[in-house]
Amino acid sequence: MKIVIAPDFFKESLTAREVAEAIECGFKKVFPEADYIKIPMADGGEGTTQSLIDSLTGELVYVDVTAPLGNQTKGFLGISGDKQTAIIEMAAASGLHLVPYELRNPLNTTSFGTGELIKAALDLGVKNIILGIGGSATNDGGAGMLQALGAKLLDNTGSQIPFGGKNLLKLDKIDLSLLDARLWHTTIQVACDVANILCGEQGASFIFGPQKGADGNIAQQLDRNLWHFSQVVKQDLTLDIASIPGSGAGGGIGAGLMLLPKVKLQPGIQIVIQAVNFLEQIKDADLIITGEGRMDSQSIQGKTPIGIAQAAKSLNKPVIAIVGCLEDDYEVVYQHGIDAVFPILRRIDSLSEALKNGSKNLVSTAQNVAKLIKVHCI
Repeated sequence: MKIVIAPDFFKESLTAREVAEAIECGFKKVFPEADYIKIPMADGGEGTTQSLIDSLTGELVYVDVTAPLGNQTKGFLGISGDKQTAIIEMAAASGLHLVPYELRNPLNTTSFGTGELIKAALDLGVKNIILGIGGSATNDGGAGMLQALGAKLLDNTGSQIPFGGKNLLKLDKIDLSLLDARLWHTTIQVACDVANILCGEQGASFIFGPQKGADGNIAQQLDRNLWHFSQVVKQDLTLDIASIPGSGAGGGIGAGLMLLPKVKLQPGIQIVIQAVNFLEQIKDADLIITGEGRMDSQSIQGKTPIGIAQAAKSLNKPVIAIVGCLEDDYEVVYQHGIDAVFPILRRIDSLSEALKNGSKNLVSTAQNVAKLIKVHCI
């Protein structure tokens, strides 16, 4: 029997590789002779870099970058084993976790550090960049990222506009003539797990701004500034970035990335599935096991287990999900390729204990699932 284990990470508990190893450990107690293929997965958000370097036998590279408030921090990117692909998480340089809670205000934060990570990837000579844009502290439309890559975002005096979403209203002209030339020879696949457009009630500022510290007035100001940014882009570059699905992701960096050559916004899980050659690895599998920390109705919105299930069903493979916990509305996943779901919590416990015991609970649940399969096979 060939079993493919392809889970996402369990937030604050286990990496995707650790989840896969725990599931394998539980199954081996029942099926010790089975052939196990572990493929750590992600959907473009937090943990994507680690999952892909684990799957692509790559390594982490650490880089000094500009944090969201303009201070220096240590960021990172991944590079694949063949040195041709870099994996970047926006959050590694421009993440919300890099801003103290009391200083969170997307009027002031910049995506400049994300541009520095892209530049570091270009310095490594890669031909392809996978860029996940979740978890950001920013709402600057990717302006800082563009500046880091050589773009000139000028005010009416001919000076670069300062960092932060509040300064987008000062933008008068965009000049891409000094953009890093290596970008013309490098494909950037943007792993985007939301389809929000740049502006309006469903745009970056109103939907994602509050979690970054924006109250209603600030969100309104940021939305106006992003709209102004989009109009200058339309005027100078004849690009309509405001209406592209996904342009509102990452504080609008989805829109800013569209100013670069060879950029494509895609669902994150589809990029990862393609990068690890998932369909080829499961074509002769008997069972696919996936998982995530919490499964609910939001899981069908581009999350890892559903992407895995849909890929598996294209080859008529059975799919089991082993998850940290379930919400009441989780059953919708059965309509999207998941055949059975098993939560791992064995008793009422505190959150800290549940996170600490994630591996032990995974092993136990995986063993019980395997026993059930064995009974069915007898």
